[in-house]
Amino acid sequence: MNIILNPKLENIIQKQITSGKYTSIDNVLEEALNLLEKRNEYEQWVEEIGQKIDAAAQQLDGGEGIDGTTAINQLSFH
Repeated sequence: MNIILNPKLENIIQKQITSGKYTSIDNVLEEALNLLEKRNEYEQWVEEIGQKIDAAAQQLDGGEGIDGTTAINQLSFH
C-alpha cells in the first residue's frame, strides 16, 4: 500500500523517529493505528455505559429501585 502524507503528518512522523522512540515509519503508524482502535473501543464503551445509565434512570423514574440508605444497608457486611 502506498500512502501520500501531507507535510504536517510527515513532520509529525519524522519527529517521532528523531526522538528515538520509534525506529521507522511503520512503527509510528502501527502505534497510531493501535491508539485509534483503543479510542474507538473506549468510545463504544462510553456509549454502552451511557445507555445503561439511561435505562437505570428510566427504571428509577418508573418507581423501580430502592433508596440509597437501603442500598447501602444491603451492601454492608453484617
